[in-house]
Amino acid sequence: SISTTTSIMPTAAKKHRKERGGMHCGNGRIGKHRKHPSGRGNAGGQHMHRIAFDKYHPGYFGKVGMRFFHYKKNPYHMPTVNVDKLWSMVGLDQRKEYAKKSDGTVPLLDVTQHGFFKVLGKGKLPQQPIAIKAKFFSKQAEEKIKNAGGACLLTA
Repeated sequence: SISTTTSIMPTAAKKHRKERGGMHCGNGRIGKHRKHPSGRGNAGGQHMHRIAFDKYHPGYFGKVGMRFFHYKKNPYHMPTVNVDKLWSMVGLDQRKEYAKKSDGTVPLLDVTQHGFFKVLGKGKLPQQPIAIKAKFFSKQAEEKIKNAGGACLLTA
């Protein structure tokens, strides 16, 4: 199979052709071109390459913080949504439909069905009442929803 990374430069024009017969091919007589004279990869980070590691990667070695044995992701799973995104889950058609109604019915939005557990208070909420069902509400989010005439319903 032919490699796709072939060079267009003719072999005769390459540096290595010209170096042929020159014994060291540009790698010097004293240092010599050996395989891996300073180790492969990150070898020697605490020994011969310590100065470079300390200079360019401070804090690379060692530990920090406390260990958490048997960390379970489930109790800490808390996807959040801000109040400014709530109406986009309801949809524009439904919003207009409920705006016309005068009997006091409001749309009920269950954010857990959209994959969110907690409602946060970033952004503005339009002055149209909405009922939100969620597992958790921040103080600001609850305040903004109630100021708009809506309701916060907690679910287990």
